[in-house]
Amino acid sequence: MDIEAEIRALQLDSAEDNNATLIPEDAKPEEVEMTDKVEEEVKDKEVADMDCAEVPDEMESQKKRHLNVVFIGHVDAGKSTTGGQILFLSGQVDDRTIQKYEKEAKDKSRESWYMAYIMDTNEEERVKGKTVEVGRAQFETETTRFTILDAPGHKSYVPNMISGASQADIGVLVISARKGEFETGYERGGQTREHVQLAKTLGVSKLLVVVNKMDDHTVNWSKERYDEIESKIVPFLRSSGYNVKKDVQFLPISGLVGTNMKTRVDKNICPWWNGPCLFEALDSVEVPVRDPKGSYRMPIIDKFKDMGTVVMGKVESGSICEGDSLLVMPNKAPVKVLAVYCDEDKVRRAGPGENLRVRLSGIEEEDISSGFVLSSVVKPIPTVTEFTAQLQILELLENAIFTAGYKAVLHIHSVVEECEIVELLQQIDPKTKKPMKKKVLFVKNGAVVVCRIQVNSLICVEKFSDFPQLGRFTLRTEGKTIAVGKVTDLPSRSSA
Repeated sequence: MDIEAEIRALQLDSAEDNNATLIPEDAKPEEVEMTDKVEEEVKDKEVADMDCAEVPDEMESQKKRHLNVVFIGHVDAGKSTTGGQILFLSGQVDDRTIQKYEKEAKDKSRESWYMAYIMDTNEEERVKGKTVEVGRAQFETETTRFTILDAPGHKSYVPNMISGASQADIGVLVISARKGEFETGYERGGQTREHVQLAKTLGVSKLLVVVNKMDDHTVNWSKERYDEIESKIVPFLRSSGYNVKKDVQFLPISGLVGTNMKTRVDKNICPWWNGPCLFEALDSVEVPVRDPKGSYRMPIIDKFKDMGTVVMGKVESGSICEGDSLLVMPNKAPVKVLAVYCDEDKVRRAGPGENLRVRLSGIEEEDISSGFVLSSVVKPIPTVTEFTAQLQILELLENAIFTAGYKAVLHIHSVVEECEIVELLQQIDPKTKKPMKKKVLFVKNGAVVVCRIQVNSLICVEKFSDFPQLGRFTLRTEGKTIAVGKVTDLPSRSSA
């Protein structure tokens, strides 16, 4: 049977399923409707699971764990160059391509940018030497499959960086050791600070801090310079909530020439470094635990048409199998999974942590927006227009007061939505972590406050205590991150 006929058959199946679940309007009690539908979907799921059980789990048979790595840091720290060098060293890019990029960069009088061209694929990024979109690429080491997310460093593109970091398991903070460049990135207004705070909020719990450009003539692999940078960054990482001993690792590299990346740096070049190289450090990172049997959650970051509707995203919880019946929330659209692709390969089944493209029937591409969530039928993700959250105010705009009526842009998993602070409920004492007695009307920088936040349209969120990845968020206004927070409570009537 050819592919088109197969898809047609599947669409007919799903159409029949959809018809079967319709209930006449006079069947008034909502519970009946829901239980019937759920029973039917569960049957579907059981059948699909039986099908899946017969097929050996491809994802497991690969035995390699999968990690998303986001490269963050100030503009020009060398994130794209380091990412490009990793791909070159792990054999993802051949010499001929590199030579082509070298020539291209030379023609633009930007000889040192050629490695970045591997990650920065569009013309605008190459001309300006600035990453705009989040670049994606895969590479493998002995034990792990990695997806690199190369986030933009420029402050105009922080929203794009947020969408990259919200899919990441570990962060690589790239810092330029070149005299003047580190200072610019780190001082007030530099992107290094904002990126670290965002990474922590967005759930990047492990951080590799790579001090790049150590081969620069202003540095020459100087231990003094390396130690100076480490001593300045450590207190800041602590204040952002990182446990520096457990979750952070520093190492020196040169992204442009590839020193201390795949193999340890030669003692002739850097006699004082006894630690691991970048690949070893990445390999030794502990993977966050995820639940393959939990309720299915995949925030949608992109969608397109390709023989049906295809959605992209990272599985935060649960597993997906060809033939599954799921819901696209918040519009509760029932869909059927026609095919699952992991990286470029078609698979029957995929677990949490994977970046997937999923082909669906039962929904049109224009009915999906990024921020929607592909969710299990039995326990769909809650959808709300209002929630209670605990916020930490980082840095308000000058002369701004944070009070009821304050408006900002909310970034939570792949949702970007305008929001308003409806009510400040209580201020938390940062020392004792207990609520203060006095009624709170406004707060200033550094305050921790519990408040009610309202958005204009339905969004999918979870309580932070249930699903950290879907319950943490940032508030931004006029291109600046002003607060980070977590969802503490949802209204009892949240339509799930």
